[in-house]
Amino acid sequence: MKLPLVPLLSTLAGALVFACTAAARDAEFQVIVRTNIVVAMRDGVKLTTDLYLPAKDGQAVTGRFPVILTRTPYNKTGGTIPGKYYAAHGYVFVAQDTRGRYGSEGVWHWLTDDGKDGADCAAWIAAQPWSDGKIGMIGTSYVGGTQHAMAMEGVPQLKTVIPVDAVANMGRQSMRNAGAFELRFWNWIMLNAGRGSRAARDPATAAVLKEMADHRHEYLRQLPLRRGTTPLKLAPEFEEWLVDAMEHGANDSFWEQNNIVDFPGRYQDLPVYLVGGWYDSWAGNTTANFTALTKAIRSPVYLIMGPWIHGAQDKSAHGQVSFGPSAAVPDQWAWRLEWYDKWLKGLDNSVGRAAPFATKVRLFVMGTGDGRKTEAGLLHHGGYWRDEQEWPLARTRTTAFYLQPGGGLSPQKPSAPGATTSFEFDPRHPVPTLGGNISSGDGIMQQGAWDQRGGTNFWNWPKPLPLSARNDVLVFQTEPLPQDTEVTGELEVRLWASSLAVDTDFTAKLIDVYPPGADFPGGFDLNIADGIVRARFRDSLKQEKLMQPGTVYPITIKLYPTSNVFKRGHRIRVDISSSNFPRFDVNPNTGEPLNRHRSMVTAKNTLHHNPERPSHILLPVIP
Repeated sequence: MKLPLVPLLSTLAGALVFACTAAARDAEFQVIVRTNIVVAMRDGVKLTTDLYLPAKDGQAVTGRFPVILTRTPYNKTGGTIPGKYYAAHGYVFVAQDTRGRYGSEGVWHWLTDDGKDGADCAAWIAAQPWSDGKIGMIGTSYVGGTQHAMAMEGVPQLKTVIPVDAVANMGRQSMRNAGAFELRFWNWIMLNAGRGSRAARDPATAAVLKEMADHRHEYLRQLPLRRGTTPLKLAPEFEEWLVDAMEHGANDSFWEQNNIVDFPGRYQDLPVYLVGGWYDSWAGNTTANFTALTKAIRSPVYLIMGPWIHGAQDKSAHGQVSFGPSAAVPDQWAWRLEWYDKWLKGLDNSVGRAAPFATKVRLFVMGTGDGRKTEAGLLHHGGYWRDEQEWPLARTRTTAFYLQPGGGLSPQKPSAPGATTSFEFDPRHPVPTLGGNISSGDGIMQQGAWDQRGGTNFWNWPKPLPLSARNDVLVFQTEPLPQDTEVTGELEVRLWASSLAVDTDFTAKLIDVYPPGADFPGGFDLNIADGIVRARFRDSLKQEKLMQPGTVYPITIKLYPTSNVFKRGHRIRVDISSSNFPRFDVNPNTGEPLNRHRSMVTAKNTLHHNPERPSHILLPVIP
């Protein structure tokens, strides 16, 4: 099969870097800060709030201004830099500790209070003499999730949001990923239960919780987590949420908060700018939200996807890979100012005309670098920005690449009747996580782009062994590509698989295989995207159904989206296995209720790749 060529890069590519940041207007005001203002919610709980007000000659300016609001569980003092920036440009900036965090009263719950609390905060803002009644929101990750929560609550004062790497669709492909639990949230709880929580207000309790967090590697080896058995019991709301989340696999009402994909009609009709990264933990939900919201609301919905890890839009490199200087967005506040000026002040500016607002979809196409080693010792994978009109791209040629007996990967269907490959998955020795779509991995995982071989960066795979050497990793790869091949869009692996266990996991990883060269004599196996499915959720994310041992089932693994050029001479590779730890919790293969198992068994899993059951990956090839 002839593979399409990647378009030649325009000499204008450099000009596509966020032109509006250079044109950002000068500051107009001084800034006055008022801290620890108490705002009462409808149930009487008081949330602490900081204000950043435009000022002149040391006094707050009289008048009404639009407001930029951030609601955070990470301490409102983190709003100091953006607060001063936006207040100096004619906004009131409001930073609030969410319920049960840092200075705020109440009991913390994961986002479920943030719609109503956000609405109460907005009503308070609208009643203040410095407010013109218009609110825009700002924030990343959980703080981006508070934006979605308010937008789904229907807050009349809310006029626009810019959710960055934001929490959404938690039962789909984030906290629960096709039934598997993402242990980054276990890590988030372990770290945050002892800082900024109600429990941490007692120094002795905070010390016990910190000691627990300091020994996270050891606690990881003791999973599953049971109520009352660890120091986490000292922070009961954190323990309760985490245990409930780890026991609840179905994508149902438990995960309904911020479920945009299933309930897009609940989202407020307002301009939305979605920001995500190809290596971010929320990437699949950021693109899914764009698709859902463009159909559900009339207001403009914009999307930008860079080669970034979580919250690192100002960086051009991560892991072991550089994407070139144009990958970074150097001024995080100025380009947002353009957006707020348009939708909160009605200014006629670059929105709709210049980067990053020229079109509604802006993508960083990775992989057009020279593959040499940079001065920092990183692989120069490179890439460039491109404006598009939609997502997924209308010109996509969805192409099946079939898993072949003997480890090949080809657009031709396999021809050997009955061909299968079996492997043993021992949950006591899971495949280690080497990069990927991770956040909150502090201390237990590395984010982003990594050569798929071990090293001292990985506590559970410290030796320089490639994952492809493991007997429980099935490797399927093309011959060296005859020409550059761009893959941009959503990714799925469709398997026919069986197991001798009643439940197990299947994982898939897409890899860009660099050939050996002068700078990387062993080559470089670059992870592009990965995914998982827990077999009991193979038919539905809403209902569990155990397997019949030996029965062959069709199983779909949804990988995270990407945009990558696999260059001439590289190979496209797909790795299939049954674990990716500690990115995901390990399936004990016993079929016991989630997070309540007491034993583990080794599963013999079989992949079918024959004319009758042609397992394959669907690649969105761009001509």
